[in-house]
Amino acid sequence: MISFVVSNCSFKPVVKHHGVPFLEKKQLELIVNESNKNDISKVLGNPSTTSKFDNDVWIYIERKQTQSKLKNLGRMKIFKNDVLVLEIDNFGILKKKEFYNMEDMKNIKIEEATTKSGFRRNSFIYDFLSSMRQKMNDPLGQRAKKRKEIKQR
Repeated sequence: MISFVVSNCSFKPVVKHHGVPFLEKKQLELIVNESNKNDISKVLGNPSTTSKFDNDVWIYIERKQTQSKLKNLGRMKIFKNDVLVLEIDNFGILKKKEFYNMEDMKNIKIEEATTKSGFRRNSFIYDFLSSMRQKMNDPLGQRAKKRKEIKQR
């Protein structure tokens, strides 16, 4: 019976993958002012998110998470969270490429209690990266649930 239990156990961690695999390596193939929409689609596939400003903005995500150590009762832990933001002009040519890894997102500063009138061009990207950082810090949404329970009391 012990051999049956041991033979069915796996020592490899379970990894959940979301988005474009090997995003960091694949984005190196894209060259600003040379690559076009077709090249981007061939290398990376369809974008995770798109937006339209003066230029098209395509966003690609790669996220990997695994179960944490036994002491954390197997909660999921994010160990890779990359985001690639591509800006494409009206002619379909790549004009701007920004790659963010987990460390870059931790260094993004969020200003609180500021109000500005008018439209900010980077507001979509900023909001998107802020939500990704929030998901990194609280992947299961436990903090929001606790706040809701406290308010109901």
